[in-house]
Amino acid sequence: MPMLTVGSVEIPYVLHRSDAATRARITVTPDSVEVVVPTAATEDEIAGVLHRRRAWLYEQTRHMAERMARSNAVRRFVSGAKIPYRGRLMRLRVEPSDDTLVSVAYRNGFLVGCPRSVALASHDDLIESALRLWLRKRLRQDVADLVRRHGEPNGLKPRDVRVKDQKHVWGSCGIDRVVNLNWQLVFAPRTVLEYAVVHELCHLRHRTHDRAFWGLVGTILPDWEARKAWLDQNEHFLTLRRVEPT
Repeated sequence: MPMLTVGSVEIPYVLHRSDAATRARITVTPDSVEVVVPTAATEDEIAGVLHRRRAWLYEQTRHMAERMARSNAVRRFVSGAKIPYRGRLMRLRVEPSDDTLVSVAYRNGFLVGCPRSVALASHDDLIESALRLWLRKRLRQDVADLVRRHGEPNGLKPRDVRVKDQKHVWGSCGIDRVVNLNWQLVFAPRTVLEYAVVHELCHLRHRTHDRAFWGLVGTILPDWEARKAWLDQNEHFLTLRRVEPT
């Protein structure tokens, strides 16, 4: 790769010749410096353009490096960070991949494959989105298992069960017998998720939080009070925005 030397600084650049170009064009991005010149441009003409623009190139590359450093300083979804999952903070590992989409796998921690083609400044948003989709899918599976375990055996059969982004409640049960669960329950221990599912299932029989309601909950989960207390006391824990530093 050719280099432009400015004082003691060497700036690598990529040179492209183009039939469509009528004059030299220099583009600086966080990843590279690209120089496009007309196909017929001589080496002396190219060197002259770079010499005239050397001060500008130095300032642009320095500015980009500083911007990248600031971006890296505030990135959250990086290898070594920890995110909550089922009541524990699990380590995150991010690796470059040749795929076109961000991939998520779980092996006693989260393994995220991030395409090399993705700009570094976009990593956080894309990784967060991929993790959110993976976590919601996993919660739907967990909820379905718990409904099968506690619903029909207790005569509590909802018309449908949905995982939603609910702002102010962990769950709800409508008069249409549809049970809704907040997707962020995936960050809670499984025992707490189980309590939330059972709580909403019991509303299929008892609409209010009266003595009969809590009696039914206690029949299914005798230790429901401890599980409810965890949920009441750890609301701050149940968010993907809670990312612990390395």
